[in-house]
Amino acid sequence: MKVVKFSGDIVEFEPEKLKKSLLKSGASHVAVDKILEIIQSQIYNGITTKQIYKMAFGLLKKESNSHAAQYNLRAAIQMLGPAGFFFEKYIARLFITEGYKTLTNLTLDGKCVTHEVDIVLKKDEELAIVECKFHASRDVISDVKIPMYILSRFNDLKDRKQKIFTNSDVISSCWIVTNNRFSSDAIAFGNCSNMNMLSWDYPKKENLRHKIDTNKLYPVTCLTTLTLAEKDKLLVLDVVLASELISNSDSLRRIGISPNRIKNVIKEASELCKLINHES
Repeated sequence: MKVVKFSGDIVEFEPEKLKKSLLKSGASHVAVDKILEIIQSQIYNGITTKQIYKMAFGLLKKESNSHAAQYNLRAAIQMLGPAGFFFEKYIARLFITEGYKTLTNLTLDGKCVTHEVDIVLKKDEELAIVECKFHASRDVISDVKIPMYILSRFNDLKDRKQKIFTNSDVISSCWIVTNNRFSSDAIAFGNCSNMNMLSWDYPKKENLRHKIDTNKLYPVTCLTTLTLAEKDKLLVLDVVLASELISNSDSLRRIGISPNRIKNVIKEASELCKLINHES
């Protein structure tokens, strides 16, 4: 059975790969086997992976909103656009959970020119700038020009005293974070230049997907009990993580959600952040 990927490439359908992604949602083996059986009975030669994803998402939602929300993670990250402003806030929160102090959207003076910096991090002796490369389309890859450009900005900023957390901060390192992937040349150049790089699947172990699941950093855009408009309103209120709703239901009232729906949203957010596995 041939399927068409997001990139347009035609490949063999791999049921085990789909099963693995469904299990990552927290759904039970029984539920996943049932979903896989339904999908395999309905797919056809030439179907797109996007269509398969929609089928899987719909079937998971019937089993559990929170499992569908977790399965929807990558698409939910892409909803932190279109310009990537909310993605920067999201990544700042990720670093906060790892013990960093963060500031976002700063303007810093370099040796030659002024630079707009997405995030500045500080922990122990490390003071780093972070460049966030957000892509609204799943098939866009950050190529070697990205780390080359960011390295030039870092070189212009380093070794200069900056007024950030103190009056004499000196930037010592830099990060590149993307919601998609890096090309092999981009990774090679970044490693050679001692840059920190984080993408959906890089590094192999401590990648973006792994950090999100480990720290339960699911964005509000994951939630299936909210409309797109409601998610946008929460982001504007600086409610970025699903976990932030659990102890802050007032933000849901502020955007006009009824008490009954608030209960459903909080329930989904709570289950998602605990990743409860509903065995059946």
